[in-house]
Amino acid sequence: MAADLSGVVGRLLRRLRSSSADSLLTPSQRSVLARLEDGGPATTASLARAELVRPQSMRLTLGALESQGFVTRAPDPADGRKSVVSVTEEGSTVLAGVRAAKRSWLADAIAGELDGTERRALAEAVELIGRLVDK
Repeated sequence: MAADLSGVVGRLLRRLRSSSADSLLTPSQRSVLARLEDGGPATTASLARAELVRPQSMRLTLGALESQGFVTRAPDPADGRKSVVSVTEEGSTVLAGVRAAKRSWLADAIAGELDGTERRALAEAVELIGRLVDK
């Protein structure tokens, strides 16, 4: 069951990513933008640790986001030698569009493919999976 669940979740994630494929963002850019949107301003080093990438890779990702106007950098108030990255209003708007596309695809798929009994079973499964993830 664990292998089946892992496979299905992986396919779902790939499908959700492809539902917003026309986005201006790569998957890594979407992830960083979402982390900043949800967690607030952060340093390059802390983002690299959170995303499990090298600081050099994070600098490239942030540079691309900054060149598109989706993030800004400012001096770190706690340590002026560092900079803190924040999401811009435009970045929030783009991320909201990506999230909306994913939710729309999933809602349409559920409504179009599942009957009432299946939707209730899916709701129960979502709760169980949530418990596993939050443990």
